[in-house]
Amino acid sequence: MQTNVSGRPTELELRPLSARSVVLSLLLGMDPPELPVKDLVRHVEAFGVAGSTLRAALSRMVSAGDLRRADAVYGLSDRLLDRRRRQDESVHPETRPWHGDWEMVVVTATGRAPAERADLRARLSALRLAELREGVWLRPANLRRTRPPDLGPTVQYFTGHPDQPAGGMAAGGRAGGGLETGDLETENSAAEGPAAGSSGTKGLRTGDLTPEDPTPADHTAKDPAAGGSAAAHSAARDLATSLWPLDAWAATAETLLAHIERTREPADRFTALAAAVRHLLADPVLPPELLPEGWPGPELRATYTAYRRELVETVLGRTD
Repeated sequence: MQTNVSGRPTELELRPLSARSVVLSLLLGMDPPELPVKDLVRHVEAFGVAGSTLRAALSRMVSAGDLRRADAVYGLSDRLLDRRRRQDESVHPETRPWHGDWEMVVVTATGRAPAERADLRARLSALRLAELREGVWLRPANLRRTRPPDLGPTVQYFTGHPDQPAGGMAAGGRAGGGLETGDLETENSAAEGPAAGSSGTKGLRTGDLTPEDPTPADHTAKDPAAGGSAAAHSAARDLATSLWPLDAWAATAETLLAHIERTREPADRFTALAAAVRHLLADPVLPPELLPEGWPGPELRATYTAYRRELVETVLGRTD
């Protein structure tokens, strides 16, 4: 599935600040993620939120399960604490050396309702996977992370590597981007899906992933950064370019960086940095050898981290 597009956005679409977004962003940046109501009232004024508006928002957020209240102190609920964890992981993703292998997730469950399919797509996207074709998702195997255990009955995991430049689906069961299904190794023998050696999964081996080690295993593919063939490296770059809108992502990141640099008003900077976090969630976090030159991801992460520290130290008068 070709998703990469070129072109530079002419302007940013920044979401206006609401009382709820200000409160959540403040608490998401705190450690521990809680503040007395009197401090919240004082801090949100810098972002144009009145005290009466804040108190109404706090009441709604407690009712909605976004916040918990203990006496006059408001803190993030468990659900929002999980959001904070995911946000932190998006800003500082944990990676490992890449040896040329790709993770592939194949959706094997059938008969799901549209809402269930949409939810699964959102969850696979949040895992920084890209959809090659319907029901087939993949990415370079360079991330350290735990796979959601509840996806087990729905999908099956494989590893493989591209062996030719990206060129769409070819005959004979070859996945677009040159990812040969016959070269894949299964990583989830408990999941539903084709049996080893059946049509479309020729030569699969089971048992490469154990429940105790739910991260993709290292395999023996040549490391394109350490002497692997130029053709394999080119095929991997072509595949990455076909799966993610790298040019558009970089252009938006650079526009965000420029906007943050020239913006001094607290509310405007706050809005821009919130947009930066959302943008980092969409960063595929590819191995450096698959990224275009001058990739702005690290700079955007550093800028957000510096602003978070500034927010805590100067606006909130606390240290991280």
